[in-house]
Amino acid sequence: MAPHRLGLRVTIIKGNAPAKVNLTLHITGQRTDGYHQLDSLVVFADACDHITATLATDLALRVTGPFCAGVPTNEQNLVLRAAEALRRVHGVKMGAHLVLEKNLPHAAGIGSGSSDAAITLTMLADLWNVPPLPAKSPEVVALGADVPVCLQAPNPTRMTGIGDILTPLPDLPDCAIVLVNPRVNVPTGAVFDGLQNKRNPAMGNLPKGLNFKDFAAFLALQRNDLEHAARAIAPDVDAVLTQLRAMPMVAHAGMSGSGATCYGLVRNLADAARVARVIQVGHMGWWVVPAKLLQVSRATT
Repeated sequence: MAPHRLGLRVTIIKGNAPAKVNLTLHITGQRTDGYHQLDSLVVFADACDHITATLATDLALRVTGPFCAGVPTNEQNLVLRAAEALRRVHGVKMGAHLVLEKNLPHAAGIGSGSSDAAITLTMLADLWNVPPLPAKSPEVVALGADVPVCLQAPNPTRMTGIGDILTPLPDLPDCAIVLVNPRVNVPTGAVFDGLQNKRNPAMGNLPKGLNFKDFAAFLALQRNDLEHAARAIAPDVDAVLTQLRAMPMVAHAGMSGSGATCYGLVRNLADAARVARVIQVGHMGWWVVPAKLLQVSRATT
């Protein structure tokens, strides 16, 4: 985040909301209240939405960017709901004018709305000089299953329960990914309804000190239990995965979240750019972005 100060008062803050990528997504059960239990390895990529918050007397949101179409600017938007939750908890009387630059596709399995809400909570806590809301607080959990894990960005996290149990993971090897979305709509509810089995084995434990090759091999042994249902609803997901898996530089490919965004794991950003260029030339209508995986090394913190 980049704060601008007038005297000692923060007046403007700028922040990045990174794409959340589920490298694995195991559905391990369903509670009696309908919520699904899951086990997922979540990482963050440096493909980001950008948010600017300016201190104001009221609360308002403006949305710009290539994916601004269809994004609400009222209380339906998670950004405003997050802001209102923080203001309500701490009795804040001030407001903020928020500008959201939407660079990530929404409803695409990469948690862009949840990531926007998470960085908004962090930014406004600084802007309003109040304590941040913990990831496990009821107000954060009520915003959606992905918001708590997005508060852990940029570090890789294992997400279990209904998304409310968050466990830090060991450092991952430095690597990059290619994010590909065929620009099709895959409704999350329909994907969950299409699950053939809602009680599946949990994810394996991630060993420490993996190199890139071993990390890709680990991912190949895991699953995204929503992939089959998503591919049935949107055959374009099949086309994306087939394309990624045909690329020699892609060590592993999978679908993120409930789709339709898929990822290809590669060694470095240069390889990611090469893969992205080839795919983009062949599929000009797809959203294709090379990105580095983000993390703060725990060995140096």
